[in-house]
Amino acid sequence: MRIGIDCRNILNQKGEVAGVGHYTYFLVKNILKTDKKNEYFLYFDYKMANKTKEFEQKNVQIKFFPFSQYKRYMPFSYSHMLISAVLIKDKLDVFHAPAYACPLTYPGKIVLTVHDLAIYRHPSWFPSGQSFSTKILVPKSIKKAVRIIAVSKATKRDIMKLFKTPSDKVSVVYEGVVPQKSIGKTKSVSKTIIQRKYKIGEKYLFFIGTIEPRKNLVALIKAYNSLLLKNYKKFKDYDLVIAGKKGWKYEEIFKTIKDQKFNYKIRFLNYVSQEHKVALMKNATCFVFPTLYEGFGLPIAEAMSMGVPVITSKVSSMPEVSGDAALLIDPNKIVDIEKALAKVLANKRLREKMSKAGISQAKKFTWAKAAKETIKVYQDIGKKKEKKVKEKKK
Repeated sequence: MRIGIDCRNILNQKGEVAGVGHYTYFLVKNILKTDKKNEYFLYFDYKMANKTKEFEQKNVQIKFFPFSQYKRYMPFSYSHMLISAVLIKDKLDVFHAPAYACPLTYPGKIVLTVHDLAIYRHPSWFPSGQSFSTKILVPKSIKKAVRIIAVSKATKRDIMKLFKTPSDKVSVVYEGVVPQKSIGKTKSVSKTIIQRKYKIGEKYLFFIGTIEPRKNLVALIKAYNSLLLKNYKKFKDYDLVIAGKKGWKYEEIFKTIKDQKFNYKIRFLNYVSQEHKVALMKNATCFVFPTLYEGFGLPIAEAMSMGVPVITSKVSSMPEVSGDAALLIDPNKIVDIEKALAKVLANKRLREKMSKAGISQAKKFTWAKAAKETIKVYQDIGKKKEKKVKEKKK
């Protein structure tokens, strides 16, 4: 088979540990490691011209979409026609678009990965006004694709419900957890260095993610403050550490921190490097992720892989990812989050049990497995094509 994959979103793939670029990078690397028989065409943006060497092997052709440096000046339809022309010329059996959208004028077989449909489920969490991509490009891409890869069963249910997509068109392929040693040149950072740099105590609860409404940080902050108000002596040694870049509608989150009595024990670190993120998560007493919606919930799997006890929500994809290893809470009930915090922090034996269960659960999510299941999706399309050719000959 001749398989094309859109790799344009791979940029700082080794320095980032989330997002579509991360997904595409590790999926492609593992597909190429697994499959030496099929022929792969990897399509990049001109910005990656000097960064594609690691993808080179006998069954791979590296391609660059023409005029991509001028795409900002091109009409949408024209840019799609150019991309389609390149794909048609390469006579692909299947083209994989790993980032929600595909070239709408391309007549060939398309596999589309859908990661997260939060903007359709809860538009109020996002800046007002839907973009062209949200209104037209993504819905039309979902309709056009012959197969869709969903990163969780929860995402599959959303695709089926929101876009009236038949079940047999959607395959669930979970993301993988990257071993710490495999993420670029990640260096081990000591707990002491982290404590000094960010001025945090030896014991702390940790959250990392985009600072936005759906992460439910207002509820977490209030639950933490309430915990200390009710039992300060017992839990006074625990700080709440929040890391992540600011997204949108984050003003209420920082106002909530300011309004709490124990705001001096809440540390906001903003964006942190991969090395520091690993150190912060690895040394946390507990990872708390009371999000209201996730397509997959990679931070949960990452925390479990490090043996860190996890408290997370019993909604969308979180129960799938955490299995029986995490303590699940109702994210809409502050008291529920507070009780979970108290339960985990007060019971060392429980934390040890959750740590072991988390390590075991995280092993279910590997990029090698994701690659094999994705290749199977490609092959299924190829078999259907061969079957149609044989039927025509008869």
